[in-house]
Formats: sequence, C-alpha cells, structure tokens
Amino acid sequence: MSHVTYKVVRHEDGWAYTVDGVFSESFPSHAEALHAARRAAGEQRVPGQTETIEYEDEKGRWHTELAPGRDRPETDVEDSP
Repeated sequence: MSHVTYKVVRHEDGWAYTVDGVFSESFPSHAEALHAARRAAGEQRVPGQTETIEYEDEKGRWHTELAPGRDRPETDVEDSP
C-alpha cells in the first residue's frame, strides 16, 4: 500500500500544503491550511468503486488496468508551525 504525506508550509503571502512537491492553493492562515490538509488526507483514504482505467506511458503505449476502489493509500499530515 502506498503512503501520501501532506505537509503544511509557508507559501507566498500565506500558507499551503504540499503533496509530492505540488502546492495547494494559498490560505491566509496556518489553521486554514492545516484544516484543508487534514480534510484532503481524509478524503484520499475513502474507498471508491472498482473501475477500469486507461493511461499512456512515457513511451506512448496505452495500458488498461482494473483499479480496485478499496486500494487507497495511507495518509498523514506533517505540520510546520
């Protein structure tokens, strides 16, 4: 099972959270960014339906796979005051 960490950080003139180096929108306060990160982390763990997905790899080949809806990552939130 994969693991995703949401990190609350200072960003621009406020706060944001990052996941794998990608920033969320900016929030005016640390508390709002922390709340949003916790909400996003919780939503990431919610199981969905099993679905067929298609994607193209870096070599231009297409793949079809069955994505089980219960295969959700573990998540946590790292807070930086």
